[in-house]
Amino acid sequence: MKRFQPRPGFVVQAYRFALDPNATQEYALRSHCGAARAACNWAVGWVSASWWQRRAEETYGVPADQLTKWRPWSLPSLRKAFNAAKHTDPRFASWWEENSKEAYSTGLANAAAAFDNYTKSKQGRRKGKRVGMPRFKSKRKARLSCRFTTGTIRVDADGRHVTLPRLGILRTHEPTGKLLGRVQAGTARILSATVRHERGRWYVAFQVETARDIRRVTRPDVAVGIDLGIKTLAVLADSTGEIRTAPNPRYLDSALKRLRRASRTVSRRHGPDRRTGRKPSKRWEKTNAARNRIHHRVANLREDALHKLTTTVAAEYGTVVVEDLNVAGMLRNRRLARHIADAGFGEIRRQLTYKGS
Repeated sequence: MKRFQPRPGFVVQAYRFALDPNATQEYALRSHCGAARAACNWAVGWVSASWWQRRAEETYGVPADQLTKWRPWSLPSLRKAFNAAKHTDPRFASWWEENSKEAYSTGLANAAAAFDNYTKSKQGRRKGKRVGMPRFKSKRKARLSCRFTTGTIRVDADGRHVTLPRLGILRTHEPTGKLLGRVQAGTARILSATVRHERGRWYVAFQVETARDIRRVTRPDVAVGIDLGIKTLAVLADSTGEIRTAPNPRYLDSALKRLRRASRTVSRRHGPDRRTGRKPSKRWEKTNAARNRIHHRVANLREDALHKLTTTVAAEYGTVVVEDLNVAGMLRNRRLARHIADAGFGEIRRQLTYKGS
């Protein structure tokens, strides 16, 4: 999929809100996300089948001009093939009409992007770690997500509901006034919406084209260098000679005692066993949910602290320099991995990059 190019004077910005769906709406959300996963798996299998068929024919000595043709993996080609197969394929024929077409388009777009990344990586045209061939998404591990680009996508006028295709009106956990005011003033236009299940809660993120005034930093002529660490999260030394420090809150360390206690409780319950097919007990599900809430709280506190730190730095200094750390390599150190992951070195660099652009 091509990246949307905003109009001159406009930028593309995301607004994310937590949702409070009822039982029926949550079932529909999970159904849409499951449909996206199923469509992605279908596309991976449909394209890969021609690859394996060609490889088998080559072992039989079939001439190159008589081999099975490559199946295309562009998004329009996948959509055309899926629309022709969904009526007769037993995996979709009985239920595909229950969900919006955008759910299936989401899965097909993910598969197309995965094949593009694999091809570019194999040809040496993609930076970073080598990308392997696309694989099927597990129902147990796949992240629940679905993107809507067409249909009724809006923030309702009451400031506490949003409307999405086929899902209808969903109540938000927090007010949407920040986005609603821009839309009503005509300075923002909603392009798409993505629903996602993360940290035990449903979220909707709106991709918005909005007019943004140029914000001047407090000290545009001052440059700052940031040194990241574990004892002290960040040491800021600017070009005027001033040195400041940002303490490391260590939210995970402060929650370890509760996590150990919750994990011991979970281990005493009858949990799921994939080898024997045993289902988890209600007590296991309850205690496991309590343990997950501790993890979610730690992640939310860490995210809040990093956003406050990076926003303060980006709003004050004209030039920000951050050391280029090999975070992936540092995480291989078993003595420091937990502390490095808790500090969020990579996230600090990522946030400073997009907030300073």
